[in-house]
Amino acid sequence: MRVVLVVAVALIDRDGRVLLSKRPEGKALAGLWEFPGGKIEAGERPERALIRELKEELNIDVAESCLAPLTFASHAYDDFHLLMPLYVCRRWKGEAEAMEGQEIKWVRAKNLRDYPMPPADKPLLPHLEDLL
Repeated sequence: MRVVLVVAVALIDRDGRVLLSKRPEGKALAGLWEFPGGKIEAGERPERALIRELKEELNIDVAESCLAPLTFASHAYDDFHLLMPLYVCRRWKGEAEAMEGQEIKWVRAKNLRDYPMPPADKPLLPHLEDLL
């Protein structure tokens, strides 16, 4: 089974809300809510991948020093195994905007479980709830 390495972030605003992104139609797991991020390219460090993905997906600029590792997910899907470090970020430049047709929403930690998520994302929620 192949291992797919992706990286994700919990962007936390001044009100303590977390940004979720809804996977658009036509993508795997369409309609589910997830933390922003994406695949790590060959030779790319997770932090650099996350900075790149956040610029592409949300048009925000994040400094590497503002990314703090929180936890990670390890989940076996039918045809691959996903390994996903989750970072926390409380500072960035710009206003988050959906650049790839996805829906985005700021959600309070206590309400995160109200949003259907991919199986790999669900185990991350207790860590965020404890943090917030």
